[in-house]
Amino acid sequence: MITSDQLHDVLEREQALRGYLDIDGKSIQLEEEELRTQDPAFWEDAKRAEAQMKKVKDLKKWIELYNDVKAAADEVQLAYEYVKEGIVSEEELDANYAKAIELIENLEFRNMLRDEADQMSCVLKINSGAGGTESQDWASMLYRMYTRWAEANGYKISIANYQDGDEAGIKTATINIEGDYAYGYLKSENGVHRLVRVSPYNAQGKRMTSFASVFVTPLVDDSIEVKIDQAAISWDTFRSGGAGGQNVNKVESGVRLRYQFKDPYTGEEEEILIENTETRDQPKNRENAMRQLRSILYDKELKHRMAEQEKVEAGKKKIEWGSQIRSYVFDDRRVKDHRTNYQTSDVTGVMDGKIDGFIKAYLMEFAGSESAEK
Repeated sequence: MITSDQLHDVLEREQALRGYLDIDGKSIQLEEEELRTQDPAFWEDAKRAEAQMKKVKDLKKWIELYNDVKAAADEVQLAYEYVKEGIVSEEELDANYAKAIELIENLEFRNMLRDEADQMSCVLKINSGAGGTESQDWASMLYRMYTRWAEANGYKISIANYQDGDEAGIKTATINIEGDYAYGYLKSENGVHRLVRVSPYNAQGKRMTSFASVFVTPLVDDSIEVKIDQAAISWDTFRSGGAGGQNVNKVESGVRLRYQFKDPYTGEEEEILIENTETRDQPKNRENAMRQLRSILYDKELKHRMAEQEKVEAGKKKIEWGSQIRSYVFDDRRVKDHRTNYQTSDVTGVMDGKIDGFIKAYLMEFAGSESAEK
């Protein structure tokens, strides 16, 4: 049976969330935003109307999630009193408490994702490192891990690009993961992932180390302003076969976008290369490639803001976007994140997409400083 201190903790955290989230203010704002949708001319500007409806939906979601927490906390308080009278069993009280804690922790976790980009869908790109078949096989394992995670969390997945490895695995894959807060959660995966295992491709059964890099960028929509120099764009077309299987179409025609990017802050130049083989419709692939370009340029701006703030606040723990972030050591049954020191022995679970522990540990350590930096 829970203690009075545990009950007090639930009620205190529920009230704290009401304040943090400004539920009273959000309720007033929701009424005002809903009134705007009743304007007879509301749907004349479709883009503006869509943005307004999204704002209403987001406000409703926060209020609904808090109301669920409030109801669960009240239920615990009521059950605590009823146990004394023999109306409710201790087991029922404990079950109510467990439900309330889960809802509270989930909302506290979601509250960490406050930045504009956090609520967006994302583009996740996996590249195999040096090492041929070994790293290409490792890249395909990461591909499976992320698609499993996305499917388990109800996200829509589409494959923008997929290139098979020479003998096994993949050379590269780009996945669009669409749904609320996909970027906020998966930004924790940016960096180099290291695998240590006894290689199935080595006749001597040697322990091998393989690397693959993961890049995650927000998937921006038309409501985000991104400046693109049309003169810096060039296109190629090619025929290609995509990955087979569920949710993936075999494609016949692809596009290759080259964008000559000049950093407006440093003057440095680089070529951004995007390949899209998502559909059989070449114009649609061009549209998808442009969407990815906008996402990459938006992400570059986010990183610039972060870098500038790091210069000012050099004492803060730095987040390295391109560094080795995690080691997966199969023989030792250990997966460890080097930024947070969070680790687990459930290697099989992790490779099946159970990476929420790593995501939460990252956000607990870095989300606050990221918010301050933007």
